[in-house]
Amino acid sequence: MKKIGLVIKEISENQIKNQLKEAKGFFVVRYSGVSSPDLCSLRQSLKQISAKLFVAKNSVARRALTTLGIEPIIKAIQGPCGLIFARDEAVNASKVLYNFTKDHEQLKLEAGLLGDKVLETKDIVSLAKLPSRDILRAQVVGILKSPINGLVKTLSNTLKKLVVCLDQIKTKKTS
Repeated sequence: MKKIGLVIKEISENQIKNQLKEAKGFFVVRYSGVSSPDLCSLRQSLKQISAKLFVAKNSVARRALTTLGIEPIIKAIQGPCGLIFARDEAVNASKVLYNFTKDHEQLKLEAGLLGDKVLETKDIVSLAKLPSRDILRAQVVGILKSPINGLVKTLSNTLKKLVVCLDQIKTKKTS
């Protein structure tokens, strides 16, 4: 029979593995010095965007990451660390984390994973500063629409000039 501590570690490791497989983004934060109510508010903010803060023993987290072949992030797991799994949009999770770090300097963004790309702190901050997906789509539509608008204006001006020219010819012939 296994000891209860080993069973809990195995369950935690399996949870980390399962959530990493489902997540579109993954972040490691160091929360030393952040109060429990502040962590609860962070959890609630993350929950609204389908992300989750998970706290486990560092040895368990390292073992789970090693098993999945994500060694570059293991060095970021030192001290009291939280693992954030973003199911829908990793950009939204990075924005929530970045905004939270503005008010709570104790929370440190350590590393992240977006697809197969390992993110450093500066990458997470850059990701958080990106405009939202809707704004980016609007910008792309505007860029695609711009040449068409130019063509329509050019053709419209050509027709107006033709009408003016025909009107002047009509005026000369009638006078």
